[in-house]
Amino acid sequence: MSVLITGPLQGNMTKRDGVQRRRLLGALGIGATAAIAGCLGGDGGDGSDDEQAQVYEPSIEGVEEGPVEFTDSQRCDVCGMPVKKYFGSSQLVHENGQAAVFDLPGCLFAYKVSSTPDSPIRGAWTTDYQTSELIDATRANFVLITDKEAADDPMGIDPRPYAHRSDAVMFLENWEAEDLSPEEDIIVGLEEVDMEIAKIYRKSRLPDE
Repeated sequence: MSVLITGPLQGNMTKRDGVQRRRLLGALGIGATAAIAGCLGGDGGDGSDDEQAQVYEPSIEGVEEGPVEFTDSQRCDVCGMPVKKYFGSSQLVHENGQAAVFDLPGCLFAYKVSSTPDSPIRGAWTTDYQTSELIDATRANFVLITDKEAADDPMGIDPRPYAHRSDAVMFLENWEAEDLSPEEDIIVGLEEVDMEIAKIYRKSRLPDE
């Protein structure tokens, strides 16, 4: 299920529904253990048996404004790794006050195209790859690199977020692993991220269309 960034509130899942579902998943032993194994053993969404495709749900409720502060105890709502462990801490807040946090922008992509709330996105934030500052993900410029060997990322490969398009273009000019051009839709906004794009980075964590 893709989550809209704009549009009216359409949710039919209450906060209590979300809490009850999370409790049920916890009781069944699904989630964190498999997710952590996927991060450590998988290679970034190419179909590894260590990872499990699923539909994701937010872990935080009652958020009036964003961004929320990242804490050491938070774990990514897609892969289960600590959100502050890697370079790309990200988050997303829905209009109904539910929020999700991520350790990397690839996980943000996965959640955006496969999550439970039928509620538009109120705001989203990610970490600028150059400055390491938290930036508005709804206005960010994501560079869609695909060479995981050249990237050497913790989950195989992740897009490169930049606040300014000029910095994204400069990154491409210095990225020798692939012949990529900004004129070929290699730099995209969050609203353009669909299942096809998200599967570049988290294929085995996403359901088949």
